[in-house]
Amino acid sequence: MKVATIVLVAGFLPMLAESARSRRNERALRRAGAVEPPRDVYAVMQIAYPTCFLSIAVEGWTRSAGFDLIFAIGAIIFAAAKGLKYWAIAALGPRWTFRVLVPAHLPLVTAGPYRYLRHPNYVGVAGELLGAALMAHAPVTGLLSLLGFGGLMLARVRIEERALGVS
Repeated sequence: MKVATIVLVAGFLPMLAESARSRRNERALRRAGAVEPPRDVYAVMQIAYPTCFLSIAVEGWTRSAGFDLIFAIGAIIFAAAKGLKYWAIAALGPRWTFRVLVPAHLPLVTAGPYRYLRHPNYVGVAGELLGAALMAHAPVTGLLSLLGFGGLMLARVRIEERALGVS
């Protein structure tokens, strides 16, 4: 039960703070005239992302996951993934939101992790899911989460790149 609780807290507490920041930035971007591309997968993502963490925690609870080397490796991966994700968020600054909102006439961000990776935020999210699955000893829901949410992230990448005019 303790590991499952840690996975839930590690997944959901930051998600709440990220959601607040996203909403604040979204309002400012919309006021500045940013537009959202059609056919985004956000409606599905906003349900799937928390569901992944919940599913992973439940599997960990049913397996009575403990604090061992696998948990430690998962925690390190999770922390590194959060670090990468927050580095990407910092680089995007007020442009970062959960939604794809494209401000007019602003150049692409090429600072921070964007200097090295095209989509560091999504690499970070994949690492969060992998780390949580390892911490919880949840191979089934971990794999399903990585595959399912990974597919959504790939769809999102195509939408973002089309909206930003990059290929």
